[in-house]
Amino acid sequence: MKPILDVNELPSLAQLENLVLVDARAGKDAKSNYEVKHLQGAVYVDLDLQLAHIDEDFSKGGRHPLPPLKQFSETLSALGISEKSHVVIYDDKNASNAAARLWWMLASIGHKNVQVLDGGFQAAEKVGFPMSSGMETVKKTPPYPVEKWMLSIADMAEVEKVSQDKDHLVIDVRDANRYHGETEPIDLVAGHIPGANNVPFTENLDEDGFFLSPETLKKKYEGILAGRKSNEVIVHCGSGVTACHTLLAMAHAGLEIPKLYVGSWSEWSRNNKPMVTKEN
Repeated sequence: MKPILDVNELPSLAQLENLVLVDARAGKDAKSNYEVKHLQGAVYVDLDLQLAHIDEDFSKGGRHPLPPLKQFSETLSALGISEKSHVVIYDDKNASNAAARLWWMLASIGHKNVQVLDGGFQAAEKVGFPMSSGMETVKKTPPYPVEKWMLSIADMAEVEKVSQDKDHLVIDVRDANRYHGETEPIDLVAGHIPGANNVPFTENLDEDGFFLSPETLKKKYEGILAGRKSNEVIVHCGSGVTACHTLLAMAHAGLEIPKLYVGSWSEWSRNNKPMVTKEN
């Protein structure tokens, strides 16, 4: 199943009995925004509480570590998602970060029918998709059988080992100012991992917030990967959420999904690891 769903295909899917539409908009006002207006039938998922297991010490796993598998199974049950569900996830235009994170998590436990809505909430609103307010009633499903994360994950030790190895590639998807250490609005220290290449996730999208075509993305990333295999490539961001946007873009392009460094800069920068800025 193609990982990106064209908004014009959503109305016909809405008729499916097994469709689960998920609102993954993130930020401090995400839940209240959902309660004011969301796509009809969509259930709300909380990035911080349900798609991560946040510890007070960000040096151990970063700001958004993956939740334990049992917790994720319980989250899927609470959202009404079963193995037979066709899951469509959306968030905000020009973002698709938390949506991409949930997409990656579902794909990583082997769920086949999962897609991210291209253009997000705004695109659906523009085409006149029905809207609702308040909270939706969810029919919980039995616990989703989850055994392991099947997609590849890199830890901090592996990143440190290969980041400056020419046969490997570490991709930092944060914006250029954060990569160069010119600004850091979230973490304590500005800069980037030595050897990491900067490919901002925003470059996966056009000026209207829609994903570039699979052909365009394939040509772009094949050039960046330069013949490296997926297990020789590690993608990271600030906390392992936005990186999933680039993994989604690669899947959209028909490429194999590289490794995700979940801890990302938020973990790396808190462990006295070497760092690079524009100045050095």
